[in-house]
Amino acid sequence: MPSRALVSNAALAALAVPARFALLNHLLAAGPRTASQCAEVVGETPSNCSWHLRALAKVGLVEPAPEKSADGRTRPWRATAVGFDFSGEPGPAGAIARNALAVMSAECGDDLYRRYLARQELLPEEWTEVSGTSSYSLELTPGELRALADALDQLIRPYVRSIRDDAPAGSAVVHVSLRAFLNPDAQEPQP
Repeated sequence: MPSRALVSNAALAALAVPARFALLNHLLAAGPRTASQCAEVVGETPSNCSWHLRALAKVGLVEPAPEKSADGRTRPWRATAVGFDFSGEPGPAGAIARNALAVMSAECGDDLYRRYLARQELLPEEWTEVSGTSSYSLELTPGELRALADALDQLIRPYVRSIRDDAPAGSAVVHVSLRAFLNPDAQEPQP
């Protein structure tokens, strides 16, 4: 199973631009796309998308995909890996970039879920019946949380769109997001 590519602090800084983060997420979910195809999804013009894609390419997150036509204006782009590790490099700059990226990731996931809810009645019933959200309050040690996250990753990764080459007919791209963090509101006050 392909592993995630470790992202440098320079790449984290490049992803601090919301349009770039949205572009990378779209390429990971949808596969190779042109700047024009990305523009509608990420809410930017094709020329802005092209500029942001080139910026992402400079830090190694995307690359031109093999072209099917000789027309350079329709050049598709793809993510350079099937997933990314955003832990970055140690130090204060990396910590600031990781935190900013985590906030952006949460907002991006929330926006995607709101768009799903807004269009839910237009989607096939077979998909809306099995879609949903769950929330749990678990009592774990840090080691148990790491083991749980690793187990969930091992369970989910074989279905990642860019990894899976045996997807049966009728399959579609489904977004799954998991957030695991210490609940700041359920902690005992420290003396």
